[in-house]
Amino acid sequence: MTTRTDRPAGVRRRTGSRLGLPELTGHGRLVGANLIDSLGTGLVLAFTVVYFARTTSVPLARIGTALSLGRLLALPVPALVGPLLDRYGPRRVAVAANLVCAAGFLGFPAARSLWSIVLTQLVVQGGTTAYWTASRSLVSLAASSPLERPRWFGLVSALRNTGMGLGAVVSSATVDVAGVAGLRAVVVANAATFVVAAWLIATWSPTRSPTGPVSSKVDGPSCQSGYRTVLRDSAYLRLVAANLAYVLGAMTPSVLLAVYVTGSVRAPAWLVGVLLALNTAVVATSQTAVYRLLERHRLSRIAAAGLVVDAAAFLMFALVPTGGGAVACAVLVTAMLVFTAAEVVGSPSLNELSVRLSARHLQGRYQAVYQMSWAVGGALAPAALTGLLTLGPLWPWIALALGGAAAAALALTLDGRRAEGAV
Repeated sequence: MTTRTDRPAGVRRRTGSRLGLPELTGHGRLVGANLIDSLGTGLVLAFTVVYFARTTSVPLARIGTALSLGRLLALPVPALVGPLLDRYGPRRVAVAANLVCAAGFLGFPAARSLWSIVLTQLVVQGGTTAYWTASRSLVSLAASSPLERPRWFGLVSALRNTGMGLGAVVSSATVDVAGVAGLRAVVVANAATFVVAAWLIATWSPTRSPTGPVSSKVDGPSCQSGYRTVLRDSAYLRLVAANLAYVLGAMTPSVLLAVYVTGSVRAPAWLVGVLLALNTAVVATSQTAVYRLLERHRLSRIAAAGLVVDAAAFLMFALVPTGGGAVACAVLVTAMLVFTAAEVVGSPSLNELSVRLSARHLQGRYQAVYQMSWAVGGALAPAALTGLLTLGPLWPWIALALGGAAAAALALTLDGRRAEGAV
């Protein structure tokens, strides 16, 4: 007989399942950590350049150079984190990564020169990269079955967009009201969010045994081969190449959108904010439910579909008429909706493939190689996309569309059903 107290829990589970949510019982701290982590990122992401421009005497162009240099110096971080994941596990690495981020942001008030800005950016970017390298293995600890992992990836994506959106709103309001003092308060609050996120992960106790490849110390010849094993895995390298194309496209909202909309299309600047808010809102509210409708299909086909939709969105951006009229605004909004649909479909499936195609005993190193596609793509995107834009407004979108189509072809060659742990 079902007791009265059992019914609400059962109703919640059925409702969550219909919404595409994973089983969340016992994982509230992990969910909270992801939300708070993204909230902290959103607090400062849009105001890093503004902060150093208003609190230091370093010229604006040199601030941009310092931030780019810090990101470039952080490129090797995934390769260094991979063995740590295999040795100590994702929870310890994630906790340490959040504390590193907190230390980096606490260093912002002391940054006064070009090289001190480089150092703070290196610390923050290193911590952020280390956290996201570990995050996919954290999902393996939380998922009750391998089939539930994509739902977790969808939830993490929704939480990330929600947190970053809220963080941007809070920081914008604070800066408008309090000026430089508000900027300093945002930075300190941001450091505090990473400390809280670290505490939540440290005190989170997964209630189930790991369902997929989870990092642990493994001795023997197979572990000693390290990255050589990963680099000999042709299927996984095809996935990394496909994801690199996806990452370059994913950088367009932060790198290309504003300069294209206001410069090439000559649309009003407020439209950029509307497009970014639209993207954040749609992902945050629809990610899990949409992916639930897709999860019965083969994983590689879902990933390929997302990449094809991405390519279609870039072609739509290329067809936006100039002049900034109503038609241009309508095409831009439609293109952003298609771009967002590609994100909703492609992001969880690519992340799930990164785990499913990994070897169990080298999960950390596999995730490190996968994360390198994000690090390299993030470093290349500003120069590549703006360089193509100088050749003409169509060139970056055509290149991104071709890259998306090629990545879709690569995704179709992957067997998402491959047994986990097999190389």
